Amino acid sequence: MAWWDRERYWHLVRPDAVEAIHNETFRSALRWYYSVLLEGYPAKFVIARSIPVEADISRASLEELWDLHRALAREFESRWREVREEGTRYSEFVQRYGSASPSFVTLKAEIARRIIRRCCFCERRCGVDRASGAIGACRVDGRTYVHSWFLHLGEEAPLVPSGTIFYGGCNFACVYCQNWDISQVSPREGAVVDARRLALIQKELASRGARNINHVGGDPIPNTHTVLESLEYLDVNIAQLWNSNFYMTPETMELLIHVMDIWLPDFKYGNDECAKRLSGVDRYVETVVRNLRVATEWGDMIIRHLVLPNHVECCTKPVLKMIADNLPRDRVLVNIMDQYRPEHRAYSYRDIARRPRPRELEEAYSYADSLGLLWRDISR
Repeated sequence: MAWWDRERYWHLVRPDAVEAIHNETFRSALRWYYSVLLEGYPAKFVIARSIPVEADISRASLEELWDLHRALAREFESRWREVREEGTRYSEFVQRYGSASPSFVTLKAEIARRIIRRCCFCERRCGVDRASGAIGACRVDGRTYVHSWFLHLGEEAPLVPSGTIFYGGCNFACVYCQNWDISQVSPREGAVVDARRLALIQKELASRGARNINHVGGDPIPNTHTVLESLEYLDVNIAQLWNSNFYMTPETMELLIHVMDIWLPDFKYGNDECAKRLSGVDRYVETVVRNLRVATEWGDMIIRHLVLPNHVECCTKPVLKMIADNLPRDRVLVNIMDQYRPEHRAYSYRDIARRPRPRELEEAYSYADSLGLLWRDISR
């Protein structure tokens, strides 16, 4: 199917998906993503893969690998800046630099494989040797379980159709999770997929018209090692999207920032008490705000906030205020989501055992307007 035929088909399903291409707010806030999507700039993993590693990384210690990573990160920054300033297209970039082996991406994958032996991908820092088959706090071992992949037509308008990959496992225990089967109950019942197979899945999604590769779940954090390694084998130029609860460690963020083009974080709670009671995690606000600040320097972002019933004052308003106070308002889009419904174990919690009322949603929207946030026309 030709590109323009796909566009005609998408318009029948989601008219706003095509209109989003011409939306000036989207194009301004998501400048890098649109450059890859429409202008043919090389995705960040292509740039990272062009940087050679001139060392035997298999013999180096983890500390030595991190030192090398920091050195190559400076080379990445230089080439990424060159692409943006010169408007370098993918074919021109590949002709100029090629694809190194081993590369900066190879180094990242090796570090991730070392980390998983005493896992600290997320801020639970369970320290489990998932590589040996032990189960981490994320409910999965070191293998990657993929439960489904398809062109998602229900994501935010600039992303549709999104080449979405649902991974098993999650480091949260949300009592209202809508994907509770793959995140908490049966995360290891998906297909076991290695890095080469994951690259083929991404290529298939791209060939079917995906605008991006959407790593989600569950949550992609437990699968960081496989995602990174897959980018060594991916031979199509397509934006990478990290769709996550954003409860990553600084180490994981450092591995991801040079390969993810657009971030799609959930910002669930405005305080640690609600996060602990409803998702079972500690130090939530500090961790997520820290990662959001880093991510805004390394790509584009759409932040999702799901409005929970009875949580407008304790969560929605503080979340929106933290976004306004900590992030560049002209570069971050916010999706204030209205589709909460009681799922999983939510009926056992009286405060969230119903859908949000219209007045709660209107209060959230009005508050976002008062803060000057870019949220209109983002919601699905």
